[in-house]
Amino acid sequence: MLPLPEGEFDAYLFDCDGTIADSMPIHYQAWQLALEEWGAEFPEELFYAWGGRTPASVIADLNAQQGLAMPVEVVDARREQIFQELLPTVEAVPEVLEHILDAYGKVPFAVVSGSSRESVTASLTTLGLLDRFEAMVCAGDYLNGKPDPECFLIAASLVGVPPERCLVFEDTDFGVRAAAAAGMAAVRVPPPWQRHPAGLS
Repeated sequence: MLPLPEGEFDAYLFDCDGTIADSMPIHYQAWQLALEEWGAEFPEELFYAWGGRTPASVIADLNAQQGLAMPVEVVDARREQIFQELLPTVEAVPEVLEHILDAYGKVPFAVVSGSSRESVTASLTTLGLLDRFEAMVCAGDYLNGKPDPECFLIAASLVGVPPERCLVFEDTDFGVRAAAAAGMAAVRVPPPWQRHPAGLS
């Protein structure tokens, strides 16, 4: 089980992709297939470095970097469609699932994600975990994405717990920085290649 920081916490706030759902490899595949249609490149290293950002901001930055004019809404909708098709293969991150099962009913849970509500709902439904979360804060529910603390502060208010009593589970640098900026302790969830080293050649 992932070790938790010292202290008592009255709420757990979870990122979704790469934290609850082991979905980052599927998200990357969806990005690759959607961007391929426009001749855009998105190296895997950059994909993980930009984890936690909203899809719209990623597409805008790829346009600027590569001199492209991809229509943000069209590319994002295509990426989401491909992701939904791949979703039945997703599994939970075991180390995080242990904490969800262990603490469920003891403290309130919220999901705080840069993905769309549709995408987060689909992931949690596939994993059979949707009913465990009292609140969801997704893309469109806040103005400033991670590393800005806004999304975590909204989640804290939704579950009625002061920020300093919330514990965040996150797999990205942006997410961990957002938690720190919100005055919250955080647990860093290792990336897939650290959790499944045997699976890599």
